[in-house]
Amino acid sequence: MEDVLALYAQGYQPWQPVVCFDERPCELHAEVREALMMQPRQPFRYDSEYERRGTCNLFMFFQPLAGWRHAKITAHRTKVDFAICMRELVDVMFPYAQTIRVVLDNLNIHSPASLYEAFEPPEAQRLLSKLEFHYTPKHGSWLNMVEIEFSVLVNQCLCRRIPDPYTLEHEVIAWEIARNLQRASVDWRFSLNHARSKLKRLYPVLPS
Repeated sequence: MEDVLALYAQGYQPWQPVVCFDERPCELHAEVREALMMQPRQPFRYDSEYERRGTCNLFMFFQPLAGWRHAKITAHRTKVDFAICMRELVDVMFPYAQTIRVVLDNLNIHSPASLYEAFEPPEAQRLLSKLEFHYTPKHGSWLNMVEIEFSVLVNQCLCRRIPDPYTLEHEVIAWEIARNLQRASVDWRFSLNHARSKLKRLYPVLPS
């Protein structure tokens, strides 16, 4: 926990960006009947019945100090998908960074081993030499700022029925562009001092 909080407390360093990363499933639902558009004194109306269209996965990169985020839609959430995301982070998003410090939870795919399953050893080693993983503690994924960004995405974009991955990607890209133009970020106030006072029960008691 303190490792992540100390990372957040550091100032903006373009050569060492801090990027919060996570993923979430997205259920796809289609309308079975045409909705009734909004009319004077009549709200938008849709049928409670819907058609299930399966699920897909949404990866999110979030750089809070720069007010930047990027979402990536995939069919699955596998070790190879994670490894491809890390390669894009290194080669496309931050090609000139010295080290990219990635905040993520302890999901089994979030490990250096995933890159060795996806790429040849020299390529995996090249990517890992630019990545520095910082893990949130068990049951502490709320310390990852990207969780807040996911909440905003759900409330502003995903709170309606989306029938297919193409529509989902179109909607998420539009949301992403608008948020990036605003340079919207997170007003993070939970510091090391807060952790040591409010969560002192989690610290070991040393003999006096």
